Amino acid sequence: MKRKFGDRANWRRITNRQFTCRFVQSKIFTGYITLYTIQDLKEPLWKTYGGSTFCIADKGYSWLQYYPKGEHFVVTAMFDDQERIVEWYIDTCRSQGITDQGVPWFDDLYLDVVVLKDGEIFLLDEDELEDALSRKHITTGDYDLANRTAKELLHAIDAHVFPYFQLSLKHRQTLFENGEFRKNIEI
Repeated sequence: MKRKFGDRANWRRITNRQFTCRFVQSKIFTGYITLYTIQDLKEPLWKTYGGSTFCIADKGYSWLQYYPKGEHFVVTAMFDDQERIVEWYIDTCRSQGITDQGVPWFDDLYLDVVVLKDGEIFLLDEDELEDALSRKHITTGDYDLANRTAKELLHAIDAHVFPYFQLSLKHRQTLFENGEFRKNIEI
C-alpha cells in the first residue's frame, strides 16, 4: 500500500510547483482542501479512458484536492490552464492524516473512480486491488473497505448526491487567487 502526499514532493515530472493547504470546518465540508499548481514540468501527462485521450497535467494546470474528515476516499478535481475541469479522480483509502509539516496524506487502497467532465464514469484498478490482496499487501478488511467505498461512491454519483463535483467547480473559482487561498473567505 502506498502513502500518497498532497504536495507530491517526489513527483519528478514536475520541476516547479505551488502548493497550498487549509483545514476547513463548515456546514458543507470538514477536512483539508489543497491546491497543487503546476508551474513547470518535464513533459505533460496524458491519460486514456474509454478511447478518449486527454492531458491531466501540464503547465498552468491545477489539482484541487479534498480530504474529507472521517471518510475513506480523497477527491482530486483536475483543472486545465484555463481553470476548466478535466476530470475528477477519487481514490479509495484506508486512512488519512497530516504530516508534522502540515501536508495531508492518505493510504491508497488501489481502487479508483474517475468521472470525466462529460459525466462518463470509470472504475479503475480492480486488478491492482486483487493483486495487492493475493500478495498480502492488504488485508481482506482493506479489500472489503475499498470495494464498499467504491460502491458507495458510485451509488452517490449515480443518485446525483455526490457534492464534490459542484463544490470543486465553485471552490476553484472562489477560494483561490494566484494559487493561494484568498484572504477572508467563507467556505
